Amino acid sequence: MYVINEKQALKELEKGCKKAVDILKNDERVEDFLRQVEAKLRTIPKIGDELAMIPIMASLIRSFVRGEYQQIPSGTIIAATGALIYFLSAVDLIPDIIAGLGYLDDISVIGVCLKLIKSDVNDYLEWRNKHDEMMKKKTLKK
Repeated sequence: MYVINEKQALKELEKGCKKAVDILKNDERVEDFLRQVEAKLRTIPKIGDELAMIPIMASLIRSFVRGEYQQIPSGTIIAATGALIYFLSAVDLIPDIIAGLGYLDDISVIGVCLKLIKSDVNDYLEWRNKHDEMMKKKTLKK
């Protein structure tokens, strides 16, 4: 079985980060990109732990671009976007159409990215939970 190693995954993440800088310059491109990521996720029958983080990464990027959550290094946004670019790419080290193996490279790239940005993602999740609670309280008061 072929699995990419951490060094290869990091190299692929770096390629995605270069593309991410261009995408993040335009809010409409970001939204279109995130919609494509979400559509691809719906086609995957079983999602592993790393791939299960993709919606959270997409939410983080969306909250940042909308100006809702700015307490995060730009490098984290670029890394998360770069990892999602790799996930969305039709040209993978292991093609996604190979049953059982096709997402191993995606998992590796997402996993390497999460190692780098885990504390920032955890901070975002904490903020999002507090923000959601605050919004629920405001809705109940109306």
